[in-house]
Amino acid sequence: MRNALGLMLASVVTALVITGVWFWTSSPRADAAAPQTVAARAAEPAPAAARPALRDDVETTASLSKPAPAPLPVPAVQPMRSACANPDALGVSRTVVIDTTGGPGFGFLQYKQFDFLTDKEVVLTFDDGPWPTTPAVLKALSDECTKAVFFPVGKHTTYHPEILKQVAAAGHTIGSHTWSHAHLDSKKLTEAQVKEEIEKGFSAVKMALGTAPAPFFRFPGLAHTQAALGYLGTRNIAMFSVDVDSNDFKSSGPDQVIQNVMTKLDKQGKGVILMHDLQKSTAIALPTLLRRLKAGGYKVVQMKAKEQLETLPEYDAMLVKDQKMPAVASRPISSVVQTVSQ
Repeated sequence: MRNALGLMLASVVTALVITGVWFWTSSPRADAAAPQTVAARAAEPAPAAARPALRDDVETTASLSKPAPAPLPVPAVQPMRSACANPDALGVSRTVVIDTTGGPGFGFLQYKQFDFLTDKEVVLTFDDGPWPTTPAVLKALSDECTKAVFFPVGKHTTYHPEILKQVAAAGHTIGSHTWSHAHLDSKKLTEAQVKEEIEKGFSAVKMALGTAPAPFFRFPGLAHTQAALGYLGTRNIAMFSVDVDSNDFKSSGPDQVIQNVMTKLDKQGKGVILMHDLQKSTAIALPTLLRRLKAGGYKVVQMKAKEQLETLPEYDAMLVKDQKMPAVASRPISSVVQTVSQ
Protein backbone atom coordinates (compact mmCIF):
# COMPACT_ATOMS: atom_id res chain seq x y z
CA MET A 1 0.00 0.00 0.00
CA ARG A 2 2.78 2.40 0.98
CA ASN A 3 4.74 1.56 -2.14
CA ALA A 4 1.71 2.33 -4.32
CA LEU A 5 1.11 5.68 -2.59
CA GLY A 6 4.76 6.66 -2.98
CA LEU A 7 4.67 5.73 -6.61
CA MET A 8 1.66 7.96 -7.18
CA LEU A 9 3.31 10.93 -5.41
CA ALA A 10 6.46 10.49 -7.46
CA SER A 11 4.39 10.54 -10.67
CA VAL A 12 2.66 13.78 -9.65
CA VAL A 13 5.94 15.51 -8.79
CA THR A 14 7.46 14.40 -12.07
CA ALA A 15 4.48 15.82 -13.99
CA LEU A 16 4.72 19.13 -12.20
CA VAL A 17 8.43 19.43 -12.96
CA ILE A 18 7.89 18.67 -16.63
CA THR A 19 5.05 21.25 -16.83
CA GLY A 20 7.16 23.94 -15.16
CA VAL A 21 10.06 23.40 -17.53
CA TRP A 22 7.74 23.61 -20.55
CA PHE A 23 6.09 26.81 -19.31
CA TRP A 24 9.46 28.45 -18.62
CA THR A 25 10.91 27.68 -22.02
CA SER A 26 7.82 28.23 -24.22
CA SER A 27 5.85 31.17 -22.71
CA PRO A 28 6.84 34.83 -23.47
CA ARG A 29 8.62 36.47 -20.52
CA ALA A 30 7.44 39.73 -19.03
CA ASP A 31 10.90 41.32 -19.28
CA ALA A 32 11.17 40.31 -22.95
CA ALA A 33 7.91 41.97 -24.09
CA ALA A 34 7.99 43.94 -27.37
CA PRO A 35 8.77 47.69 -26.94
CA GLN A 36 5.81 50.16 -27.04
CA THR A 37 5.32 51.94 -30.38
CA VAL A 38 5.50 55.76 -30.81
CA ALA A 39 1.76 55.88 -31.26
CA ALA A 40 1.23 54.23 -27.88
CA ARG A 41 3.28 57.04 -26.23
CA ALA A 42 1.67 59.97 -28.05
CA ALA A 43 0.10 61.28 -24.86
CA GLU A 44 3.55 62.12 -23.45
CA PRO A 45 4.93 65.52 -24.56
CA ALA A 46 8.18 65.26 -26.46
CA PRO A 47 11.26 66.86 -24.93
CA ALA A 48 11.74 70.48 -26.00
CA ALA A 49 14.90 69.70 -27.92
CA ALA A 50 13.16 66.98 -29.88
CA ARG A 51 10.16 69.03 -31.01
CA PRO A 52 10.22 70.22 -34.65
CA ALA A 53 10.14 73.98 -35.20
CA LEU A 54 6.63 75.35 -35.72
CA ARG A 55 5.84 76.84 -39.13
CA ASP A 56 4.67 80.45 -39.17
CA ASP A 57 1.53 79.56 -41.12
CA VAL A 58 0.43 76.82 -38.73
CA GLU A 59 -1.82 77.64 -35.81
CA THR A 60 -1.27 75.58 -32.67
CA THR A 61 -4.71 74.68 -31.38
CA ALA A 62 -3.93 72.49 -28.31
CA SER A 63 -1.14 70.73 -26.42
CA LEU A 64 -0.98 66.96 -26.88
CA SER A 65 -0.60 66.44 -23.14
CA LYS A 66 -3.82 68.32 -22.31
CA PRO A 67 -7.42 67.66 -23.29
CA ALA A 68 -8.62 69.81 -26.21
CA PRO A 69 -10.75 72.81 -25.12
CA ALA A 70 -14.39 73.05 -26.09
CA PRO A 71 -14.79 74.37 -29.67
CA LEU A 72 -15.47 78.09 -29.98
CA PRO A 73 -18.72 79.30 -31.56
CA VAL A 74 -18.43 79.56 -35.34
CA PRO A 75 -18.68 83.25 -36.36
CA ALA A 76 -21.22 84.30 -38.93
CA VAL A 77 -19.90 84.22 -42.48
CA GLN A 78 -19.00 87.72 -43.64
CA PRO A 79 -19.43 88.70 -47.29
CA MET A 80 -16.11 88.72 -49.09
CA ARG A 81 -15.01 91.88 -50.79
CA SER A 82 -14.40 91.37 -54.46
CA ALA A 83 -10.74 91.70 -55.27
CA CYS A 84 -9.62 94.22 -57.83
CA ALA A 85 -9.25 92.46 -61.16
CA ASN A 86 -6.82 95.09 -62.44
CA PRO A 87 -3.32 94.55 -60.98
CA ASP A 88 -2.22 97.97 -62.25
CA ALA A 89 -5.31 99.86 -61.07
CA LEU A 90 -5.21 103.42 -59.78
CA GLY A 91 -7.03 102.18 -56.68
CA VAL A 92 -7.49 104.07 -53.41
CA SER A 93 -4.34 104.98 -51.49
CA ARG A 94 -6.14 105.77 -48.24
CA THR A 95 -9.61 106.40 -46.84
CA VAL A 96 -10.36 109.27 -44.47
CA VAL A 97 -13.38 109.63 -42.21
CA ILE A 98 -14.69 113.16 -41.73
CA ASP A 99 -16.20 114.43 -38.49
CA THR A 100 -18.61 117.01 -39.92
CA THR A 101 -19.43 118.67 -36.59
CA GLY A 102 -19.80 122.43 -37.13
CA GLY A 103 -19.68 122.18 -40.93
CA PRO A 104 -15.99 122.01 -41.97
CA GLY A 105 -15.02 123.13 -45.47
CA PHE A 106 -12.82 121.39 -48.05
CA GLY A 107 -11.38 122.72 -51.30
CA PHE A 108 -8.92 125.60 -51.20
CA LEU A 109 -10.65 127.74 -53.80
CA GLN A 110 -12.98 128.85 -51.00
CA TYR A 111 -12.29 126.92 -47.81
CA LYS A 112 -8.75 126.93 -46.47
CA GLN A 113 -9.45 125.30 -43.14
CA PHE A 114 -8.15 121.77 -43.53
CA ASP A 115 -5.12 120.99 -45.69
CA PHE A 116 -5.25 117.22 -45.19
CA LEU A 117 -4.05 116.07 -48.61
CA THR A 118 -0.37 115.36 -49.06
CA ASP A 119 1.56 115.91 -52.28
CA LYS A 120 0.16 113.94 -55.25
CA GLU A 121 -3.10 113.10 -53.46
CA VAL A 122 -6.47 113.85 -55.08
CA VAL A 123 -10.16 113.50 -54.26
CA LEU A 124 -12.44 112.68 -57.20
CA THR A 125 -15.85 114.41 -57.04
CA PHE A 126 -18.84 114.48 -59.42
CA ASP A 127 -21.79 116.89 -59.48
CA ASP A 128 -25.25 117.05 -61.06
CA GLY A 129 -26.18 113.37 -61.42
CA PRO A 130 -27.64 110.88 -61.44
CA TRP A 131 -28.01 110.84 -65.21
CA PRO A 132 -27.93 108.23 -68.02
CA THR A 133 -24.22 109.01 -68.42
CA THR A 134 -23.48 108.12 -64.79
CA PRO A 135 -23.16 104.32 -65.36
CA ALA A 136 -20.28 104.96 -67.78
CA VAL A 137 -18.57 107.01 -65.09
CA LEU A 138 -19.13 104.21 -62.59
CA LYS A 139 -17.62 101.66 -64.98
CA ALA A 140 -14.49 103.75 -65.47
CA LEU A 141 -14.07 104.09 -61.71
CA SER A 142 -14.71 100.38 -61.21
CA ASP A 143 -12.18 99.39 -63.86
CA GLU A 144 -9.56 101.34 -61.91
CA CYS A 145 -10.85 100.11 -58.51
CA THR A 146 -11.13 103.65 -57.22
CA LYS A 147 -13.75 105.71 -55.38
CA ALA A 148 -15.30 109.17 -55.56
CA VAL A 149 -17.75 111.53 -53.85
CA PHE A 150 -21.00 112.21 -55.72
CA PHE A 151 -23.15 115.31 -55.21
CA PRO A 152 -26.50 114.56 -56.90
CA VAL A 153 -29.23 117.07 -57.67
CA GLY A 154 -32.47 116.23 -55.87
CA LYS A 155 -34.72 116.43 -58.93
CA HIS A 156 -32.36 114.24 -60.96
CA THR A 157 -32.44 111.74 -58.13
CA THR A 158 -36.22 111.44 -58.47
CA TYR A 159 -35.80 110.93 -62.24
CA HIS A 160 -33.18 108.17 -61.94
CA PRO A 161 -33.27 106.61 -58.46
CA GLU A 162 -32.07 103.28 -59.85
CA ILE A 163 -28.88 104.92 -61.12
CA LEU A 164 -28.20 106.51 -57.75
CA LYS A 165 -28.60 103.06 -56.21
CA GLN A 166 -25.82 101.88 -58.54
CA VAL A 167 -23.59 104.66 -57.20
CA ALA A 168 -24.24 103.54 -53.63
CA ALA A 169 -23.81 99.84 -54.47
CA ALA A 170 -20.37 100.60 -55.93
CA GLY A 171 -19.26 101.98 -52.56
CA HIS A 172 -19.00 105.65 -53.41
CA THR A 173 -19.86 108.44 -50.97
CA ILE A 174 -23.10 110.32 -51.74
CA GLY A 175 -23.88 113.82 -50.50
CA SER A 176 -26.16 116.45 -52.06
CA HIS A 177 -26.11 119.38 -54.50
CA THR A 178 -29.46 121.04 -53.60
CA TRP A 179 -32.93 120.15 -54.79
CA SER A 180 -33.03 122.01 -58.12
CA HIS A 181 -29.45 123.24 -58.69
CA ALA A 182 -30.48 126.77 -57.67
CA HIS A 183 -27.67 129.22 -56.95
CA LEU A 184 -28.22 129.93 -53.28
CA ASP A 185 -26.67 133.40 -53.41
CA SER A 186 -29.59 134.62 -55.53
CA LYS A 187 -31.38 137.60 -54.05
CA LYS A 188 -34.63 136.13 -55.34
CA LEU A 189 -34.45 133.34 -52.78
CA THR A 190 -35.71 133.85 -49.26
CA GLU A 191 -33.99 132.28 -46.28
CA ALA A 192 -36.75 129.69 -46.10
CA GLN A 193 -36.31 128.82 -49.79
CA VAL A 194 -32.54 128.41 -49.34
CA LYS A 195 -33.18 126.05 -46.46
CA GLU A 196 -35.73 124.13 -48.55
CA GLU A 197 -33.26 123.72 -51.42
CA ILE A 198 -30.69 122.25 -49.06
CA GLU A 199 -32.99 119.97 -47.09
CA LYS A 200 -35.10 118.66 -49.97
CA GLY A 201 -31.94 117.72 -51.83
CA PHE A 202 -30.87 115.48 -48.96
CA SER A 203 -34.40 114.12 -48.54
CA ALA A 204 -34.48 113.16 -52.23
CA VAL A 205 -31.26 111.15 -51.83
CA LYS A 206 -32.68 109.39 -48.80
CA MET A 207 -35.92 108.60 -50.67
CA ALA A 208 -34.00 107.09 -53.59
CA LEU A 209 -31.56 105.05 -51.51
CA GLY A 210 -33.75 104.15 -48.58
CA THR A 211 -30.91 105.19 -46.30
CA ALA A 212 -29.43 108.44 -45.04
CA PRO A 213 -26.90 110.30 -47.21
CA ALA A 214 -23.52 111.57 -46.10
CA PRO A 215 -23.59 115.11 -44.63
CA PHE A 216 -21.53 116.40 -47.59
CA PHE A 217 -22.77 119.38 -49.63
CA ARG A 218 -21.57 121.47 -52.56
CA PHE A 219 -23.17 124.75 -53.58
CA PRO A 220 -24.25 124.92 -57.25
CA GLY A 221 -21.88 127.26 -59.01
CA LEU A 222 -19.92 127.32 -55.72
CA ALA A 223 -22.24 130.23 -54.86
CA HIS A 224 -22.51 130.41 -51.09
CA THR A 225 -23.66 133.04 -48.62
CA GLN A 226 -22.72 133.56 -44.99
CA ALA A 227 -26.28 132.73 -43.95
CA ALA A 228 -26.20 129.43 -45.87
CA LEU A 229 -22.77 128.57 -44.47
CA GLY A 230 -24.08 129.24 -40.99
CA TYR A 231 -27.11 127.03 -41.53
CA LEU A 232 -25.01 124.12 -42.80
CA GLY A 233 -22.84 124.51 -39.72
CA THR A 234 -25.85 124.12 -37.43
CA ARG A 235 -26.76 120.92 -39.28
CA ASN A 236 -23.18 119.58 -39.08
CA ILE A 237 -22.90 119.35 -42.86
CA ALA A 238 -19.45 119.56 -44.47
CA MET A 239 -19.08 121.97 -47.39
CA PHE A 240 -17.06 121.19 -50.50
CA SER A 241 -15.43 123.60 -52.88
CA VAL A 242 -12.70 122.71 -55.38
CA ASP A 243 -8.97 122.83 -56.07
CA VAL A 244 -8.97 121.63 -59.67
CA ASP A 245 -11.97 122.47 -61.88
CA SER A 246 -12.30 120.33 -65.01
CA ASN A 247 -14.59 122.92 -66.64
CA ASP A 248 -16.12 119.92 -68.38
CA PHE A 249 -19.46 121.68 -68.82
CA LYS A 250 -17.86 124.07 -71.31
CA SER A 251 -15.09 121.90 -72.76
CA SER A 252 -14.90 121.12 -76.47
CA GLY A 253 -14.61 117.37 -75.86
CA PRO A 254 -12.98 114.60 -73.83
CA ASP A 255 -9.43 115.65 -74.71
CA GLN A 256 -10.10 119.13 -73.42
CA VAL A 257 -11.40 117.73 -70.12
CA ILE A 258 -8.24 115.67 -69.65
CA GLN A 259 -6.00 118.62 -70.52
CA ASN A 260 -7.83 120.94 -68.13
CA VAL A 261 -7.48 118.56 -65.21
CA MET A 262 -3.88 117.49 -65.77
CA THR A 263 -2.55 120.96 -66.50
CA LYS A 264 -4.03 122.42 -63.31
CA LEU A 265 -3.19 119.39 -61.22
CA ASP A 266 0.45 119.27 -62.33
CA LYS A 267 0.72 122.92 -61.34
CA GLN A 268 -0.92 122.54 -57.92
CA GLY A 269 0.30 119.05 -57.08
CA LYS A 270 -2.83 117.84 -55.28
CA GLY A 271 -6.45 118.70 -54.54
CA VAL A 272 -10.18 118.13 -54.87
CA ILE A 273 -11.07 117.60 -58.54
CA LEU A 274 -14.50 118.79 -59.72
CA MET A 275 -16.24 116.96 -62.57
CA HIS A 276 -19.86 116.35 -63.64
CA ASP A 277 -21.19 112.85 -64.21
CA LEU A 278 -24.00 114.13 -66.44
CA GLN A 279 -21.45 115.45 -68.95
CA LYS A 280 -20.90 113.04 -71.85
CA SER A 281 -17.38 114.40 -72.43
CA THR A 282 -16.45 113.51 -68.86
CA ALA A 283 -17.83 109.97 -69.14
CA ILE A 284 -15.77 109.43 -72.29
CA ALA A 285 -12.65 111.10 -70.92
CA LEU A 286 -12.59 109.39 -67.53
CA PRO A 287 -10.87 106.06 -68.44
CA THR A 288 -7.96 107.92 -70.03
CA LEU A 289 -7.88 110.56 -67.29
CA LEU A 290 -7.62 107.95 -64.56
CA ARG A 291 -4.74 106.26 -66.40
CA ARG A 292 -3.03 109.65 -66.70
CA LEU A 293 -3.39 110.14 -62.96
CA LYS A 294 -1.82 106.74 -62.36
CA ALA A 295 1.04 107.45 -64.76
CA GLY A 296 1.63 110.82 -63.10
CA GLY A 297 2.07 109.23 -59.68
CA TYR A 298 -1.19 110.62 -58.27
CA LYS A 299 -3.10 108.75 -55.59
CA VAL A 300 -6.81 108.82 -54.79
CA VAL A 301 -8.10 109.51 -51.29
CA GLN A 302 -11.61 108.34 -50.50
CA MET A 303 -13.65 110.57 -48.18
CA LYS A 304 -16.37 109.13 -45.94
CA ALA A 305 -18.48 110.66 -43.19
CA LYS A 306 -18.18 109.63 -39.56
CA GLU A 307 -21.96 109.77 -39.25
CA GLN A 308 -24.75 109.93 -41.82
CA LEU A 309 -27.15 112.87 -42.00
CA GLU A 310 -30.52 112.63 -40.32
CA THR A 311 -32.93 114.28 -42.73
CA LEU A 312 -35.74 116.47 -41.39
CA PRO A 313 -39.19 114.82 -41.37
CA GLU A 314 -41.01 117.90 -42.62
CA TYR A 315 -38.90 118.01 -45.78
CA ASP A 316 -39.21 114.27 -46.29
CA ALA A 317 -43.00 114.74 -46.16
CA MET A 318 -42.83 117.79 -48.42
CA LEU A 319 -40.93 115.80 -51.01
CA VAL A 320 -43.50 112.99 -50.99
CA LYS A 321 -46.28 115.54 -51.38
CA ASP A 322 -44.51 117.37 -54.22
CA GLN A 323 -44.01 114.12 -56.09
CA LYS A 324 -47.73 113.35 -55.72
CA MET A 325 -46.96 109.71 -55.21
CA PRO A 326 -46.44 107.41 -52.23
CA ALA A 327 -42.90 106.82 -51.07
CA VAL A 328 -43.62 103.10 -50.59
CA ALA A 329 -45.63 100.91 -52.99
CA SER A 330 -48.89 99.71 -51.49
CA ARG A 331 -49.13 96.69 -53.82
CA PRO A 332 -46.58 93.98 -54.61
CA ILE A 333 -44.84 94.30 -57.97
CA SER A 334 -46.27 90.98 -59.16
CA SER A 335 -49.80 92.34 -58.88
CA VAL A 336 -48.95 95.41 -60.96
CA VAL A 337 -46.41 94.18 -63.52
CA GLN A 338 -46.69 90.79 -65.20
CA THR A 339 -44.43 89.30 -67.87
CA VAL A 340 -46.53 87.98 -70.74
CA SER A 341 -43.72 86.99 -73.09
CA GLN A 342 -39.98 86.54 -72.82
